[in-house]
Amino acid sequence: MELSAFPEFLLSAFDRFTVLAMFCTVFALVLDFMKRRKNCQNYPPGPWALPFIGNILQVDLNNPHLSFEKLWKKHGNVFSFEFGWTNMVILSGYETLKEALVKKSEDFADRPSLTIYEDVFRRVGEGIVFARYGHWWREQRKFSLSALRNYGLGKKSLEMRIVEEAGFLNEIFEGENGLPFDPHFSLNNATSNIICSIVFGNRFEYQDEKFLELLHTLGESFVLEGGFWGQLVNSFPFIRHFPGPHRKIFENQETFIRFLQETVTEHKVLWDPNEPRDFIDAFLAEQEKMKDDPKTSFRESNLIGTVIDLFAAGTETTSTTLRWALLFMVLHPGVQSKVHEEIDRVVGKERKPMLEDREEMPYTNAVIHEIQRFGNIVPISLPHQTYRDTEVMGYTIPKGTLIIPNLSSALFDENIWSTPHQFNPGHFLNSEGKFVKPEAFIPFSAGRRMCFGEQLAKTELFLFFTSMLQHFTFLLPENEPRPSYTEAEYGITRSPLPYRLCVELR
Repeated sequence: MELSAFPEFLLSAFDRFTVLAMFCTVFALVLDFMKRRKNCQNYPPGPWALPFIGNILQVDLNNPHLSFEKLWKKHGNVFSFEFGWTNMVILSGYETLKEALVKKSEDFADRPSLTIYEDVFRRVGEGIVFARYGHWWREQRKFSLSALRNYGLGKKSLEMRIVEEAGFLNEIFEGENGLPFDPHFSLNNATSNIICSIVFGNRFEYQDEKFLELLHTLGESFVLEGGFWGQLVNSFPFIRHFPGPHRKIFENQETFIRFLQETVTEHKVLWDPNEPRDFIDAFLAEQEKMKDDPKTSFRESNLIGTVIDLFAAGTETTSTTLRWALLFMVLHPGVQSKVHEEIDRVVGKERKPMLEDREEMPYTNAVIHEIQRFGNIVPISLPHQTYRDTEVMGYTIPKGTLIIPNLSSALFDENIWSTPHQFNPGHFLNSEGKFVKPEAFIPFSAGRRMCFGEQLAKTELFLFFTSMLQHFTFLLPENEPRPSYTEAEYGITRSPLPYRLCVELR
C-alpha cells in the first residue's frame, strides 16, 4: 500500500512521533556525552565505551580483577574506564601504585560516594574506611589507632588474648573427631572475638546462634556489596528502588546497625567515664569531652559507623586469609610438613607459640606471606578518589575521579616474583633461607588509606596459624572432590569456595 493512502491526520501524527523520537534520542546522546566528557587534556586512554552503559559489558562483575588484568596488558599501567556515567581510572603495576598511593598519597586519599552506603552514612556516620578525606577522617583514624593501642594492640595482653582464643578454636577443631567439616564460621568466630574483646569488652561462644547469624550476615554483605549487585547499584543508582537480590544489601545493613545500637545502649548502663572498659567506652568519654565543639566527629551516630568498620575489617579479612591458609595446607602437604618441622624445632609441642617466635621461624613466616600474596584477598583494594587535580605516570587525572588500585598487578607482577602464578613460599626467602619481603608485597594497600588494622591482622595470622599447625595435620577428606584455589567467591574480599577438611591430632 502506498504511503499516500494513509489518512492525512495519521501521517501528521506519525511525523510528530518521529520528530519527537529523534529529538529525545539526540537529547539523550548529548546528555550522555556531557556526563562522560573529560574536561582535561592528557587524560588516560582507555577502551571505547558504549553510550549510557560505558564499559560495563567488558568487565566480569563476578571477577573484575581478571578483567582489569586483561585490560592492563592491552592499555597499559594507567587507563580510563567508564561504569555507566562514572569515570574511573585503573592503576596497575607496583611502580604506578607506589607513585599514586605513596608518593602522592594525599592526592589519592579521598573516597567516592557509593550508593549502597548512602543510607548508612546518613544514619550512623561515615566511620573511617569510607569516610571522605578531611578533618573527620583524620580525627577518627587517629583516635581509633590510639584506642586500639590502649586496649592491647602491640602489647602482651592482646597477644595472650589471641593465644587463648586460638586454644578455643583448636578445641572446636578437635571436637570434629577427624570427620570432614567446613572451618569457615569457626574461623570467623575466632577472629571476630579478638576485635569484639577490644571494641565490646567481651567475646562470644562458638555456639551462640545470634552471633553466628550476625557473622553469616556480615559474610553475605561482603559478597553482595563488593560483588555483581553492589557494583551494579553503584553504577546505576536508580536500580536500588526496584525489587531484586540487591535489596538484601540494605536489609543486612539494617540488621548490623540494630545489633550495634543495642550493644551501645547496653554499654551506657554501666558506663563510667573514669574507667573505660573498651573502645566504645573510650569513644563515649571522648564524645563527652568534645560535646561543645560543633566540628567534632565524636557523635554517637558516628560511633556506630566506626564500630561497623572495626568489626567488619577485624573479622572478615583475617578469617578469609586463614581459610585460604588451611586450603593451601591441604593442597600442599609438603609445605605443611616443613611448617610442622619448624614449629617443632622452635616452639616444641608443649609451649604455646608466641609472637617473638616469628623471628626464628623464617619458613613459617614466608608461608603466611605467600598465603596473603597468592590468596589475593583484596585484589582491587577499596576505591579511592582524587582529592585534587593530579598526575600519575605522566597522565592528568582531575579532582573527583574514582580510582581503582589494582593490587593484583603488584602481587602477581612477573618482573618481581619468580613464579607469580604458583604457590611458592620461596618468594619470601633468600638464598640463605632467611625471610625477606619484596617491596611489591602490598596486600594491605599503601599510603594514607592503607589498612589501619594491618598490625593486628599480622599478629592474628601468625598466632592462629602456628597454633593450628602445632596441634593438627590438616588433610583432604577421602572420597570427596578436591577443592580448587583457582575459583573463588568475589565480593569486598576474594574468598575460597566452601570446602571441607579433616584434622588429625599430632
